[in-house]
Amino acid sequence: MNIIVNAQPHEVTGQTLAEILLELGYDSPALATAMNGSFVPRTAREATTLNSGDQIEILAPMQGG
Repeated sequence: MNIIVNAQPHEVTGQTLAEILLELGYDSPALATAMNGSFVPRTAREATTLNSGDQIEILAPMQGG
């Protein structure tokens, strides 16, 4: 399925937001996610199914100064 992640197209096989995060290598527990402009809490990621064309935003904290 084709989705957009952080403004970049991706072809993925996962069906849920949790699966997509693992598939794309986002394994940190400290992530913020949104789908189609709506915040998705960590506890809802496994139940959040995706459709082709969905837009996902993933934010991870940065270290350094």
